[in-house]
Amino acid sequence: MKKIADYPIQQEYLVHWGDMDAAQHVNNLIYLKWSESARIYFFDQLFGAEYDFKKGIGPILAWQDCKYIFPITFPDKAIVGIKTAEILADRFFIETAIFSERKNRIAAYGQQSIMAYDYEHLRKADLPLAWQAALKKYL
Repeated sequence: MKKIADYPIQQEYLVHWGDMDAAQHVNNLIYLKWSESARIYFFDQLFGAEYDFKKGIGPILAWQDCKYIFPITFPDKAIVGIKTAEILADRFFIETAIFSERKNRIAAYGQQSIMAYDYEHLRKADLPLAWQAALKKYL
């Protein structure tokens, strides 16, 4: 069973009434938006301002999935935990888990593959050694 304490980086997001859909729970897309926001925060922790989405080598999302476990409803607070799952030569994988504060349980689990991407030459790149070292801190 996954616990929020297993995730070294955490972000909290208030659930808004408008986040819910006709099924009366938070729409599936919102979980991906929370994961995206947490991922950008994760990048900031890893790289500071040392990445640019316009030039040089930077991170780019290559793939993601999300397993929905429990529906979150308004009012609540989503707590998104994030950590490094695996490091390869040209990419790394991160794991996110979304917890309902009100229900005190996991609501969704996801994984993302992040490539090192050369934004100037529009092609993938090897994972910089500095990234590998920083990622190891969050395994």
